[in-house]
Parts: sequence; C-alpha cells; structure tokens
Amino acid sequence: MPETAAGVEPHALIEAYYDAGWTDGLPVVPPTEASVAAMLAAAGLHGHEVLGEIPGRNTVVTADKVAINAVMAGCRPEYAPVVVAALRGLCRSEFAYHGPASSTGGSAMVLIVNGPIARRLEINSGNNALGQGHRANATIGRAVRLAMMNVMNTRPGFLDRATLGNPGKYAFCFAEHELDHPWQPFHTTRGFDPADSTVTVYASNSLYQVYNQLAAAPEPLLLCFADALGNLGSPNLKGFNESLLIVAGEHAEILRANGWSRRDVQQFLVEHTRRRVADLKRATRLPGPIGEADATMWRYVFEAPEDILIVCAGGRAGSWSACLPGWGKKWTRSVTERIKATR
Repeated sequence: MPETAAGVEPHALIEAYYDAGWTDGLPVVPPTEASVAAMLAAAGLHGHEVLGEIPGRNTVVTADKVAINAVMAGCRPEYAPVVVAALRGLCRSEFAYHGPASSTGGSAMVLIVNGPIARRLEINSGNNALGQGHRANATIGRAVRLAMMNVMNTRPGFLDRATLGNPGKYAFCFAEHELDHPWQPFHTTRGFDPADSTVTVYASNSLYQVYNQLAAAPEPLLLCFADALGNLGSPNLKGFNESLLIVAGEHAEILRANGWSRRDVQQFLVEHTRRRVADLKRATRLPGPIGEADATMWRYVFEAPEDILIVCAGGRAGSWSACLPGWGKKWTRSVTERIKATR
C-alpha cells in the first residue's frame, strides 16, 4: 500500500485508496511510515511478525499489514493490542474463519472486550454500546474488518458471499459492563482472571432486540429470549453453534434480584428454546406432511448450556436486551484471546 506523499492533497490519497479497493466504503486514513511504526510499537511487535494463518486460504497475517489497516481505520496506537488479539482469534483453528467469513449468511465479527483495558481505552459498555459515537468501539471493529478485506481477501462478491450482509460488518466492538454485573464478568467463564484483559471474537448472523417492560421475574423475561432465538426463520433448527445474549441494566437487575445464576439462565433457555415439529413443517422448515404426533413433538434449538453466551452491556435504564444467533452449526466456536498490553 502506498504511503502518504509530501505535497499530495489528502482528498487525492483518499480517492486513490477507493480506486485501489482498499476501503470498506467509507474514507480511510492514509498511513505513513511514522503512523504504522507507532501502531507496531504500541502492540510491541515488529513488522514481519506472524500473528496467525488461515490455512484454507493460504493466508499469513503479519503485524505490519494489521498495523496499516488499523491506521486506515482511524485507530489510536493504544488500540493496537486489542486489534492484534482479535486478529489472532480469527486465525485460531476452532474459529474456522473461512466458513463464517465467506457464507451467504453474512455474519458480523463481534468483538467483546473485557478487563482493565476496556476502561482504560474508554471502550463503550453503557448507553448505546452497540451503536455509534465512540472512537474506540468504531475503529477497533473497523480495523478488524479492513484487515479481513485487505489481508485475508474477504471482499464482497469474491470470498465474502453474503446474500444481504448486515451493518455490523462495518464494525462491531463493545465492552462488557462489569461494574454492577449480576455475576462474574464473561471472560472469567473462559478461564481468565477478572484482572486480565481479553477480547472475544464471535460470528453473529444478526441482532434482534428483546423488549419486556412488565416482567418482574426471570421466567417471563427469558421466554422472550427463547422465542426470539427459536423463531421460524432461524437459520438452524437444531444445534445452533452458539448464541450470544446481551443483557442490559433493567433485565440484568431482574436476574440479580431473583438470585438467578448464569447457569440458571442458560439451562432455562436450553429447555424453552424450541418449536413444535408441526409448526416447522407448516412453515416448510422441515420436509414432509404434518403427522398426528407432530403437534406434540418438540424440536429443541440448543444442545448444551455452554452454547449460550451471556454478557452484560448497555444502559442501566430501558427494558431492552438483545440476542445474536450464531453462524453455522458446530462449524465455528467463539474464541477469547488475552490482550497483551504494552502501555
């Protein structure tokens, strides 16, 4: 990629990057040797260090290429350790990058940041945590997508075959709200210490907001989650790879006040996220005529409580939460990477 040349107008460089196909559709920051070096230094890396590989694509991800894309995305240098950890996660074999990145399902790569670095970098975990307005959230997520396009060649119409895609493919990064959590932070469920900083990479097909203003007990509230996760248009009728629940303040307080553990929530959803076989056949999600037994036979979506990931984020007020069904069926698993901060 070219670096900024002395005397070249910024708008001309921006247009050159468009012409070269190096953008995500939005203007990028043209990198210079100094800005790339600052990004590498902040991550404690040398340019040609290998962060990971995507074997199915014969792709090697090196630090210099990731640093260039982080500059282009508008990242500050101190964001670099988060971007690097996320890219390492994408390269892990259990994430199985090629499937969620190339599928017609058009999954977004969701980044969930935990630990002290989230607060230090001011990654938003509160009001509008999944929306616009915070540089760290927007540019860290964008850096990962630009690296996917420019380093891993995951470009729309080529190795990215999404039928529709979703806006989360521009950037989808947020922090967990850990300060008044009903349980231990999410990364501790993955074997990390609360003092560790981590980023979890998760492939999500969609986001569906769940609203319930009247529930005062966990059961009716969680039935809303179960219905959203088990709707007739869900891509997988049995054995979702994983699904992510983002529980905001008012709903989290209901669970805390009633003494429900994370495991209680997971188990309830395993048992209640289901559809009658007759409903599935009526919607032609299953083949064959509707038989007498189909009216009372259930098809369950989840096979194990561990397939339901639960994090807390969002405003403390408002009766909203969200569910994000995962991509695929046991073909990809979310990955949590420790963030190696150097500053």
